[in-house]
Amino acid sequence: MISAAAVAGLFVMLSAVVICRSAFATRVLIVGTSPLARQIVSEITRHHARRFQIAVVDDGCAGLDPACVKLLAGPLTRLASIVEAFRPERIVIALADRRGRLPMVDLLRARVEGVVVEEGVEYYERLTGKLAIEALTPSSLIASRDFRKSHLDLAFGHALSLVVSAAALVALAPLMALIALAIKIDSPGPVFFVHDRIGLRARRLRLLKFRTMRPATGPTSEWERDNGDRITRVGKWLRRFRLDELPQLINVVRGEMNLVGPRPHPASNFALFAAQIPYYSLRSVVRPGLTGWAQVRQGYANGLEEETEKMRYDLYYIKHMSAWLDLWIVFQTVWVVLRGRESKKAAEPPKPDWSASPLSAGEIATS
Repeated sequence: MISAAAVAGLFVMLSAVVICRSAFATRVLIVGTSPLARQIVSEITRHHARRFQIAVVDDGCAGLDPACVKLLAGPLTRLASIVEAFRPERIVIALADRRGRLPMVDLLRARVEGVVVEEGVEYYERLTGKLAIEALTPSSLIASRDFRKSHLDLAFGHALSLVVSAAALVALAPLMALIALAIKIDSPGPVFFVHDRIGLRARRLRLLKFRTMRPATGPTSEWERDNGDRITRVGKWLRRFRLDELPQLINVVRGEMNLVGPRPHPASNFALFAAQIPYYSLRSVVRPGLTGWAQVRQGYANGLEEETEKMRYDLYYIKHMSAWLDLWIVFQTVWVVLRGRESKKAAEPPKPDWSASPLSAGEIATS
């Protein structure tokens, strides 16, 4: 039997943990109930709940969702008293419409008293490692200093990719030969899968991969979720450890790709993505990569919504691309390969009309 003293002691310990967690959590006040504000609330409550205490100021411009209702601290007209009561360490401005509505005097007073005041787009970027593309404006992208990359930096990154890829091809030649033999023994068909992708400056390139599927007998979707029954036994393991991507080292040596960059998308989906995903054309201003920020943070995409999510990561990479970020992505990629992590299995969204997207009788091409 557990004694009363033990129960009381356990209660005191749990209470102390809760109090300490509350005391050291960063207090963030989100001003606004715009879609961006809701994204920030969702991100914090889902992934960072232990690190933050958050409250929301209602701007009266949109209906509140249940998550914001629970965190509602009051209306925008009472911002000064809300700041005084909540005592935030950071105020995030995420108004849908701020024309003549932003209480500048109250924000200035808070700033002078040591509270950090930050734009919602910038805060979301630091918090998530991706850009809130729906909330971005062309002027903010044009004025951003982070998008300006010198030709020397770009040339150095490409030269390093060429050297590393050439060395990797030599070192991995025996492994690639064994994979090719296993593919031929496991199922009929070619060793390689060759697919048209979009590369630098929207030029087409012939992407090389080890074949991981049985050839299709007719037109089929290019999304992974629709083709699981075609994956071969060897293909399942190649995909799990990302070994099917190794032939793309040849694409890098050809100068068509870098080791790190946005993944080259299928040419058949280019028009659809360009029409539906904001700033999609910016992916083509840099060379595509064998691996990328979106790959290590999300994985495969299974629909337009997930492709849009990957674009948020790709745009973050393009904005912040550097040798250090590339090294971090390579390290994360190696870790993923060693763990044999499966592709992300997200809940299947409602299927939109893909009639605008040509279908393919070949292997899926969304990685």
